[in-house]
Amino acid sequence: MLKRTLTALLLIPPVIYLIGWSPKWLFAAAVCAAAILALREYFALCSAMSFKVYPWVGYAGVVALCGAQLLPAREGNTPAIPWTAALLLVISMLGMRRSTDLKDYLVAVSLTFLGIMYIGFTLACLILIRFHSYPIGGITGGSGGESHGISPGAMCLLFLFLVIWAGDICAYLVGRPFGRIPFFARISPRKTWEGALAGLAGSLLAAWAFDHWFWRTGQAVATLLLATWVAIAGQVGDLVESAIKRGANQKDSGTLLPGHGGFLDRIDSLLFAAPALWLAITGILNLIGD
Repeated sequence: MLKRTLTALLLIPPVIYLIGWSPKWLFAAAVCAAAILALREYFALCSAMSFKVYPWVGYAGVVALCGAQLLPAREGNTPAIPWTAALLLVISMLGMRRSTDLKDYLVAVSLTFLGIMYIGFTLACLILIRFHSYPIGGITGGSGGESHGISPGAMCLLFLFLVIWAGDICAYLVGRPFGRIPFFARISPRKTWEGALAGLAGSLLAAWAFDHWFWRTGQAVATLLLATWVAIAGQVGDLVESAIKRGANQKDSGTLLPGHGGFLDRIDSLLFAAPALWLAITGILNLIGD
């Protein structure tokens, strides 16, 4: 518990800085570094299941996908769409050259592309959210401009991280000592309904407090609905990573973070929550705003 707390205390300040005040190139570089670290552990889990992958193709793919978000977006489109199509073609062609046994070809190409999408595409959504042109659907506050010296995109990211962090902390504090009813025991025996519901409650409470004192959108109900959507997506992301680890017969994805396991263990919820938030603020909330 002490290692877990100390690691969190050391990581939170630089993450807050990156979200709120870092220049675009530094934020994108941090996202690329996070994608590489997480993908490395994903490939290790694949290897533990005796599946062949193309690691360097994957690393290049996530960097290209995240870096592409720095390019100007055309109206109605984002750089993720053409780059995703290009990556699929490139990986398919490189896979034919690198597969000595063609029986490995389909699995290797599929798992490599899945890793790029599962980690690279989802983390790229952080860049899209951070530097998107606001206001969106009225959720960024009355003026749509900066609040507390932080841009609307940064406020959205702070909301995202706060919802995920609060959910993880409450699920851990309640589920570990008080959890009794299994929650998807086949995938993760230690997860319980008590922990899952406590995590959701913690996310909603954090979202309400953030909106009330900082975001001040004037749309508390919409904020809570958004937090519910993000929190549920985060819990699904946690379960997906647990299923991968379970298949690889591994307790953690790695040992990079003392008390927390691997890097992928720390961002598994974020991998689903980030695209969920991006989908909401660019789609659902726009419809509400109209």
